[in-house]
Parts: sequence; C-alpha cells; structure tokens
Amino acid sequence: MQGLVTVFGGSGFVGRYAVRALAKQGWRIRVAVREPHLAPELKVMGDVGQVELVQANVRHEASVRAALVGAQACVNLVGVLYEAGRQSFDAVHATAPGLIAAAAAAAGATQFVQVSAIGADADSSAAYARTKAAGEAAVRAAFPSAVVLRPSVVFGPEDGFFNRFGAMAAMSPVLPLIGGGETRFQPVYVGDVAAAIVAALAQESAAGRTFELGGPGVYSFKALLELLCRETMHRRLLLPIPFPVASLLGKIGDLQAKLLPIAPQVTSDQVELLKSDNVANPAMPGLDDLGVSPTAVDAVIPTYLWRFRRGGQFAQPEAANA
Repeated sequence: MQGLVTVFGGSGFVGRYAVRALAKQGWRIRVAVREPHLAPELKVMGDVGQVELVQANVRHEASVRAALVGAQACVNLVGVLYEAGRQSFDAVHATAPGLIAAAAAAAGATQFVQVSAIGADADSSAAYARTKAAGEAAVRAAFPSAVVLRPSVVFGPEDGFFNRFGAMAAMSPVLPLIGGGETRFQPVYVGDVAAAIVAALAQESAAGRTFELGGPGVYSFKALLELLCRETMHRRLLLPIPFPVASLLGKIGDLQAKLLPIAPQVTSDQVELLKSDNVANPAMPGLDDLGVSPTAVDAVIPTYLWRFRRGGQFAQPEAANA
C-alpha cells in the first residue's frame, strides 16, 4: 500500500470519485470534511481501514494542520458554486488553498494537487474565476511543485448540470438559454477527473504544471440542452434570455442564496461566467498528457438521465410527448 494522502473536499461530487480512484491505486486516504458523520459511504470505498474520515474546516488553520499530520500528499477539492453565509469565494477559493498548501508543506508532504477550474483568471469579471486564480497563485507560492488541474463543467450521475436541467425539463415547458445559449463548454467526465488526480500524483513530470481538462467534444450551451432534451424525451422550448435580463434574475438568485438554505437557479456571478467560453486551451497540457483517455458525453449521460423520462428507463423515444 502507498503512503497517506489527505483529501480536502472528498465528500463532494468529484471528491467521492477521487477517493475511490485513489483507493484503487493503493493509497491510504484521510478525507478531511466539515461533517464526517454525513459521509460514511466514503469509508467503504477502499479496504478495511484504508479510508479515514476526519473533521476539518478549511477556514480554521488548526484543523487543517491536524488533518495533514503524516501525509505524503494532499489533494484540495474544496469549492463552492455560489456564496452563502461564511462560505464566500474569497474564503474558500482564494484563502483556503494557500492555507492548505502551506500546512501541507510544513507537514512534510511532497506532493500537492489543486483542483481549480477552466476560466480561472485574475482579471475576470466573475468573482468565482478571480478567486480561483487567486487560490492557484497562493498554492504556487506555498508549494511550488503543486499540480493544478482545471476541469471544464464536470458531468456524471450525480452532477449539478445535467441533473439540474433534467429536473427542470421534467417540470417546465421552457428551458432558459442565458445569453442566447452560445457559450461553449467542453464537458469532462467525473471519472476522468478522478483519474487525472491519481495520475498527477503518480507522474513526476506533472509536478509544477497546470493542466486544463476537457472531454473529447465542444458544445454550445444550446447544444447541451438539445442533447438533454433528446435523452429525457421532452420537447421543450429553448428560450433565449439576453444577458441584461439574466443579470436581473441572477440578483434574485443572490438574494435567495443569502436568505434560503436552497441552491439558487442562477446567480449574477454565474451569469458573468457564461459570458466566456469554458473550453480547454489547446496550447496547455490536458488529459492526454496525464495518460487519461477522455470519455464522451453521449457515452455516459444515457445511464442516468433516463430518470427524467416519463416512462423511466423503459421509455421508448417515440413515446416522448410535449
């Protein structure tokens, strides 16, 4: 069995796949999460005793340091899609990665993987992207040999993209095309992101580099919703929403995030993100350079989007109705 890796954010969507992939490669895994009692399923993703859950809050340095005692490697997957309470972009994306990287270096860890996002840019109009870039810079300053992974929108059975719009398509006759639906994405399979994390730790040549992770296809926002409608067998009106109107809706979402314990449909910052394409830079290394063969969207989404069909997994395409 390999050494000990501490994974921050291991109870999230990507984190669960990363923990499973690391366990298969023989790592001992310490999963640092805010509420360990809510993630018992992680302990059965490896052999008996291979996966340990510990409490840690990335805003509290003492708990971060305790989670890294004896760790050879560290993976940081902590992130938020919208701000709520103390979970601000600055705290989670900008400050926490530097704190974790510095603590990992102080603990004697020799490897670090920071999972960021395509579009991370210090000059972006979106706070999400600016703070992701700040987090990358903080990690590089504290742990120069860290590997930075920037995935595009991540898809898989528990994703927050296809599942959100699938649920919307099951109930609403209209789906919104923010900005006309022209924004381009390069969806990457969650299993491939997990494999990239494992490869980043296994390959010495990855140290100190930044990889942009995208799948084999590039789609417009409109094309992705059309694909979703075909898979869920719903004929839906795709309604273009100009950015100024979408920004107003985003402000309502901002208020909802502050007042209610439920995820908003859209925030003003997410509208800003949609003004730029979310596609891997071909000049930068990607999945292929990590030895990971990218998985196509249409090879995976049929395995879980059937739940939004009126007849479930046994529905036939000709049975789709308006």
